[in-house]
Amino acid sequence: MNLPSQGPSDARIGHFSQPDLYLAGLSADTAASLITAATDVVLVIDASGVIRDAAFGSEELLGYGCQDWLGQAWAKTVTIESRPKVEAMLRDLGTGRGAKWRHLNHIGQDGTELPVSYSIVPVQAQNEAPSGVAHALAFGRDLRPQAALQQRLLSAQMSLETDYRRLRNAETRYRLLFQVTSDALLILDGDTERLEEGNTTAHALLGDDIRRQGWSLADSLDAASYAAVRQVFSGLRSSGRASPLKVRLSDGQTQMHLSVTIFRQEESSHLLLCFSPRDAADLPGGENSSRRMLADVMNSAPDAFVVTDPAGIVLSANRAFLQLTQLSNESLVVGESLDRWLGRAGVDLSVLTSNLRQRDVLRLFATRIKGEYGAVTDVEISAVAVTSGERHCLGFTIRDIGLRLSGVSKAVKELPRSNGEMTELVGRVPLKAIVRETTDLIEQLCIEAALTLTGDNRASAAEMLGLSRQSLYVKLRRFGIGDAAAESDGEH
Repeated sequence: MNLPSQGPSDARIGHFSQPDLYLAGLSADTAASLITAATDVVLVIDASGVIRDAAFGSEELLGYGCQDWLGQAWAKTVTIESRPKVEAMLRDLGTGRGAKWRHLNHIGQDGTELPVSYSIVPVQAQNEAPSGVAHALAFGRDLRPQAALQQRLLSAQMSLETDYRRLRNAETRYRLLFQVTSDALLILDGDTERLEEGNTTAHALLGDDIRRQGWSLADSLDAASYAAVRQVFSGLRSSGRASPLKVRLSDGQTQMHLSVTIFRQEESSHLLLCFSPRDAADLPGGENSSRRMLADVMNSAPDAFVVTDPAGIVLSANRAFLQLTQLSNESLVVGESLDRWLGRAGVDLSVLTSNLRQRDVLRLFATRIKGEYGAVTDVEISAVAVTSGERHCLGFTIRDIGLRLSGVSKAVKELPRSNGEMTELVGRVPLKAIVRETTDLIEQLCIEAALTLTGDNRASAAEMLGLSRQSLYVKLRRFGIGDAAAESDGEH
């Protein structure tokens, strides 16, 4: 079939060039299907602006109560802000400007708004006079996907602005502290040791020479001090920690204390050098020197030593504790709960902290330490609560007792009957009675052991045994262990 061709001049924006040729034979049902498929909402509007019929492209739109629009004035189905737009669109029908798209907000049944973009087109029936408009079709596009996308974009932009302000505030605080501190601070690149930044005090101490291109730390320290600093750098890169050291500047006279810290930013490492002047407290025998010696002793002690906050979060640990937990670096345990490595998870730490809150000191608490790779070590824990100073903390000394020789007196309380005696009871005493006697004895031994481990703390012992306090008091009275009745009455 040969179809007539059209030239470029025949095409018009918003219109087919030959609608009579291609669309004249369409039935009403076919035209309705085409219109519904081409848009989300189609409204049939009469000359007075009342909705006479409607079609919707999805079932979801019906949930907004769109079916209730029939018979209502179009302007009453939208928000107050959108009504002037509806009136303007109805006025434009007779001027040939009805194809302009306008954003209207409908009111749903639950009060939510349904954003729709409409374009209205006049429809002239064949049996009607050309001067009048019998009705019009309002074609609507559901704008909810675009609105949701805009909302997500707005939320992302607000989040970025919040993060940016937070970053700027943090940078401002850092800059202020960095510049006003009385210590000389230098930041070096962790790999090349190239100077990245220095504060005002550092420039005053080391001179303007550090501004020179190609400056190195070796230019400001004597040879021996620079060699010691290089060793500190190597230790920092491998272990993540280093002790302060005394250095002498290149003038051969000025001596300073230098502490070095390594930190990571994004994918690169940096070195923070803090030069502080020597004073009496730093001399041998001074308070700071004594504290450093004590810290060195604790770090090298054969028994594990851990410092935590009152909740049991690790603040510091020595090398012996790292060996027990099968970890290589202190940074892997700092910030973790001590409960992570204790044998009875959720119980031991609760018992320890509960006793420390009451007595400040706990001795010889028996438990186990679980390593990261499955090793289990029997240990005894002695602990102390430090409540003086600005920050309260807990100290735990953990001793490995796995290799300790077990004495004959390990079992203080033995079973009253030997295997032979138990065998002789068979046939003369009912099995139920034998089991009951043995069960009672084991239950009594477990309760006494729990009380011993917790320092006679009933509440902690009940938690360790998985019993309620009331159940524990009943069993204490039953076995005649301690003054359970008086304890129960005193707590209630």
